[in-house]
Amino acid sequence: MKYSTRLSDAVHILVFIHQSSSSTVSSSDIAVSIQTNPSYVRQIMAQLKAAGLISSSRGQATPELGKAPEKTSLLEIYKAVEKEKPLLHLDTHTNPECGVGVNIQLALADYYRQIQNDVENSMRNISLQDIINSYLERISK
Repeated sequence: MKYSTRLSDAVHILVFIHQSSSSTVSSSDIAVSIQTNPSYVRQIMAQLKAAGLISSSRGQATPELGKAPEKTSLLEIYKAVEKEKPLLHLDTHTNPECGVGVNIQLALADYYRQIQNDVENSMRNISLQDIINSYLERISK
C-alpha cells in the first residue's frame, strides 16, 4: 500500500524556503533536497500558495513564507496538501455477506473519527517554528 508523504514534503519545502540564504529558491533546488522532480514540488507549492502559506510570483524563483512560522500550524499545512483526506482508512472492499466484514468497518469508523480529531488537535498546537527549532537543534549537534 502506498502512503502519502505530501505533508512531510510540504514541511520540507517550507523549511527549505525559510532557511535558504539565497535570494532565489527554485523548484529544482528543492526537488534535489527532497529527491523528487520539480513538477511535484511546484504542485505542492501551488497548494501551499493557495492556502496562503507561501507567496510567489509566476516565473520567479523567489518564494517566501506567507506568514510567520510561529503562526503556521502543522494542521494548516496538512489541510493545504491533504485537504480532508483522513489519516486512517476503512477497508471498503470486505465481503458484504460476512457479518464481521461489514460490521467491523462500522465499529472502527467511530474510533477512526476520534483518532482523526485527536491528531488534528495535536497538529493545531505544533507550529512550523517548533519544527524549525527542532531542525536547527538537530543540525547543531
